[in-house]
Amino acid sequence: MSIANEPRRSPRINPTIVIAAIALVGSGIFLLYGITLRSKDQVPLLVTGAVVLGIVFAVLAVAGGIGAYRTASENRSGAALVNALGGGIAAIISFGLFAFAIVMGLVWQG
Repeated sequence: MSIANEPRRSPRINPTIVIAAIALVGSGIFLLYGITLRSKDQVPLLVTGAVVLGIVFAVLAVAGGIGAYRTASENRSGAALVNALGGGIAAIISFGLFAFAIVMGLVWQG
């Protein structure tokens, strides 16, 4: 049976992607709320929002690594490369958000 004769499957939405998208949007909105707030609680809200968003991106980085391993073991090197690049970019963003949260926490206490 050739590949051309197989019916196309519609892509299914993965529950992990839905949960990650909800967490990403929710923590992004919380961080934006902390940026627009002008009170004495602005810095703690920024730190909390940055930490939560950093955790979300760290989870996405781990998911990208797992996806890269899984697709590489199935001999799909193109998909593995995309997963690895996405996970690496998510890890860099995560580390940047954690660094921002640490610096803002130190500035707030100092």
